[in-house]
Amino acid sequence: MGWFYLMGAVVVEISATTGLHSTEGFTQLLPTVGVLAGYLLSFFFLSKALRSLSLGVSYALWSAIGTASVAVVGVLLFGDAVSVARVAGLICIMAGVVILNMEADRHSRTTVSVDAPQSVECD
Repeated sequence: MGWFYLMGAVVVEISATTGLHSTEGFTQLLPTVGVLAGYLLSFFFLSKALRSLSLGVSYALWSAIGTASVAVVGVLLFGDAVSVARVAGLICIMAGVVILNMEADRHSRTTVSVDAPQSVECD
């Protein structure tokens, strides 16, 4: 269920961030309310995801997927320029998330659980 909440948080965050353009610097009431509600809902979903997913990996995925997606939306909908530097930066962000996920996966497989003794009796 955590992954479901995380993806919901990402989708809502992308929508809210895309909507920032229409707020015109928070001077338009309806778009501003929509953006603020979107960010609140995104953080709500993120907090639900954190009940079962690690903070570092969840936040890295949330921010990286959101950043990359908003960059693509900017190009497709708002005519943002595509440059080698921008593409390289997005690749670095995604590579960082992959590395964080690999490290988290490696750590979870190597973590050893040690059971404490149940009781000690002295005669």
